[in-house]
Amino acid sequence: MCRIYGSFNAGTSDQELRTVAALLRHGGPDAQTFTGKDDWALGNNRLSIMDPEGGEQPYRLGAVTVVFNGELYNHRELAARLEARGHRIPDNCDGSVLPALYVEYGERFAEQLDGMYSVAVMDLREEPKLVIATDESGMKPLYYAWDEADGRFRFASEIPALLGFADVTAEEDEYGLDAYLVSKTPFGDRTMFRGIQVLPPAATAVVGRRGGLSITTRPLGHTTAGPDTARSLAQAGEELRELLAKEVSRLLIADAPVAAITSGGLDSSLVTALAARATDRLHTFNIAYTGNWPSDERAFAAEVAGRAGTVHHQVEVDPATFPDLLADVVWHLGQPNADPITLSTFSLFRAVRDAGFKVALTGDAADELFGGYARMTHAMAAPGGLGWVQEYLDHLSAVPRALRERLYTDEYAGAVRAHGPALPAGLTETLEGGRGSRMRRICAIEQQYRLPSYHLRRVDHLSMASSVEARLPFCQPKVVRFATTLTDEQKINSTGVKRALYAAAGGLVPDSVLNRPKQPFTLPITAMLTPGQALWDVARDALSESALRADGRIRPEVVTGLFDEQATRPSDGASLAIWALMSHQMWRTQFFGAAASRAGFLQGAR
Repeated sequence: MCRIYGSFNAGTSDQELRTVAALLRHGGPDAQTFTGKDDWALGNNRLSIMDPEGGEQPYRLGAVTVVFNGELYNHRELAARLEARGHRIPDNCDGSVLPALYVEYGERFAEQLDGMYSVAVMDLREEPKLVIATDESGMKPLYYAWDEADGRFRFASEIPALLGFADVTAEEDEYGLDAYLVSKTPFGDRTMFRGIQVLPPAATAVVGRRGGLSITTRPLGHTTAGPDTARSLAQAGEELRELLAKEVSRLLIADAPVAAITSGGLDSSLVTALAARATDRLHTFNIAYTGNWPSDERAFAAEVAGRAGTVHHQVEVDPATFPDLLADVVWHLGQPNADPITLSTFSLFRAVRDAGFKVALTGDAADELFGGYARMTHAMAAPGGLGWVQEYLDHLSAVPRALRERLYTDEYAGAVRAHGPALPAGLTETLEGGRGSRMRRICAIEQQYRLPSYHLRRVDHLSMASSVEARLPFCQPKVVRFATTLTDEQKINSTGVKRALYAAAGGLVPDSVLNRPKQPFTLPITAMLTPGQALWDVARDALSESALRADGRIRPEVVTGLFDEQATRPSDGASLAIWALMSHQMWRTQFFGAAASRAGFLQGAR
């Protein structure tokens, strides 16, 4: 696991590279190296997980140079295949196979990889070109700035580091606020910055002096798989359990201590149970909050850990410390994310690292794959026609459409209408008229858009902020493909959600977990964002009338109404809207300064 960065056709100085490396040091504290010539550079900050004595980056083979972030779980099979073809693999580090793999397969090398990764290859054998590839689920994001006019390309694993390049400037996308409130973070390849984009999952980007930048998406095997209607729910559960057991076992292989995150819900509990069967003395971690708060899951997590026989760590965070954590969370994310769980995620992975662990298995992504969200249940129960689509999209949002229409100033609302939809082209069209059943269309857009943008980037950035590698069994390609072979009924019906996953967990996970009502793993923000709590004053300061009027896009009187509602009749809707707006304003202040005003937006909108 590492952090990577680089440039092509850009004349990057060593001082710039040192600056970018310093901004990524938290994600790769074990070694920092870079290489390059006048017109290209590749850099790497290493978090040593596999073969700490080997695996020195950049990797080289003749005129091919590679830097790599992630883990390759099939590197031993790849090494054996490449050695049979005459290549010498210098050590047992997973990334050491990459130069030879690229020499053998060229731009299609990523089709051979099983893991989570972003890989950058500088190929100087003929006309120089930079080739970059990302994994199928988008677990290891890569951000880039491309200047089409002069052909300069720069990239980095995190946005703040990308801004460390001298010619990459922080300019706000004035329409990003709308995209953020519509989907809790921008979907697709866009970010909250003008001129900065993110590579989509399963992407291969090629940059050359003649051809410029081209990005293609590799075909995914699971996109053509159909449901297996002959298989019973019990059979599906048994197959899924066997598959997950194999994948969890593979993800436990490391030359560094491995732990598991145990929230007390189904997904992480199943991963914990399978991991405990596959290794001795597994350590598990759960987070809870000082005081008496709703939705406390520590008792369920402790029961799961006791049943599995793990060494359990109960992390407890005082909500009074949250205001001090906010600045760090906003910085590491690089752009606002409207889920309050960011504070908990950051705190939890910091505790994992403080306890001496570099790797942690999590249960993330099961809901998107197997049908675990209440919004899916509501959509499936809705009558025929397309009326369900807007309700579903409102469930995806930080602020539903009706409230956005009241929040925006007339000027901003008009500019947003003229600019066009905030959601990526194809998302709404897939929901309304895509191929397959309603459930399959929902899962398709959840996996393609929401999972990488909103979920996986959050997990990646906030785990690596503490130098911890998060491994996600549910994002393994075989598990993703298996999920598409389930029928709609094996995911959701009138009796429950994630039915195949519950079938897989029977006998492994305590009945108390299997039979409890589903609840999201998140911060109890409705209770914590009330007068007298630490976050309340932070929110009031961030969303002051003067700050909102300076910005020019949000009506201060509507925000005042949200605070009044939350003070007298606390609700999830009001609290999440306040949290989302507060997070956005704190992000603007951190990246553009306290003097960030409406001037830039107004000039761009006219």
